[in-house]
Amino acid sequence: MSVNKKVTRVTTHTLQEMKIKGEKISMLTAYDYSMAKIIDAAGIDIILVGDSASNVMAGNETTLPITLDQMIYHASSVIKAVGRALVVVDLPFGSYQGNSREALNSSIRIMKEAQAHSVKLEGGKEVVESVARILSAGIPVMGHLGLTPQSIYKFGTYVVRAKEEEEAKRLLEDAHLLQEAGCFAIVLEKIPAKLAARVAKEITIPIIGIGAGSGIDGQVLVMHDMLGINKDFSPRFLRRYLNLHDEIKGAVQRYIKDVKSLDFPNEKEQY
Repeated sequence: MSVNKKVTRVTTHTLQEMKIKGEKISMLTAYDYSMAKIIDAAGIDIILVGDSASNVMAGNETTLPITLDQMIYHASSVIKAVGRALVVVDLPFGSYQGNSREALNSSIRIMKEAQAHSVKLEGGKEVVESVARILSAGIPVMGHLGLTPQSIYKFGTYVVRAKEEEEAKRLLEDAHLLQEAGCFAIVLEKIPAKLAARVAKEITIPIIGIGAGSGIDGQVLVMHDMLGINKDFSPRFLRRYLNLHDEIKGAVQRYIKDVKSLDFPNEKEQY
């Protein structure tokens, strides 16, 4: 479906209307001003300042090491570039788990210091109290169920979640709890497509998937993955739209060659 040109600023209300109309929601990550400006101008609906910055920007093995201060830095850079998209910022590991007061304080810092539009956190019934507390300050919250990367050491693997009946039932219950708590949308990561479609049908708020099939309300990918900047990650759900790794490497090699051969700069490229 073509980009809705009439929308000047995507809000949580816009997303709800899109779900009702059956218009799919597009979402990508961004962590800096330049890339956020490009994908916002392209017409993306949601920009996620993801804790995946821990992996793709900082080179960490997991999302766990990134701090709240670092997330605020990335979010501040993105916000300055965005004129249309709704900007969602991940609450990093350790900034909300088990303490609803800390969850609220972390969210307030993101909204005040980065001037973000909303926050996202991982988990179901264990974070419902935090969701309610954050919402009490008027801060929109997006949920995240299924594969929750901040819990990687608990699960020990990045395999598909909720394949067994008991876990699928818990996920469905958690989705209802997050909706009742007031979340404006939920991300479902790496779960069976049939289960994701059922969640999207039962839940009235938008359901956005990554590795959760097509029977839901929208899709999200990590920008570095879909642009082919990162070549080390190739899950089944990832479609690469460019091969920027090789494009950039080739351009740098041509630059090196031109510098060393005295071809750059030529007469037209100097004063």
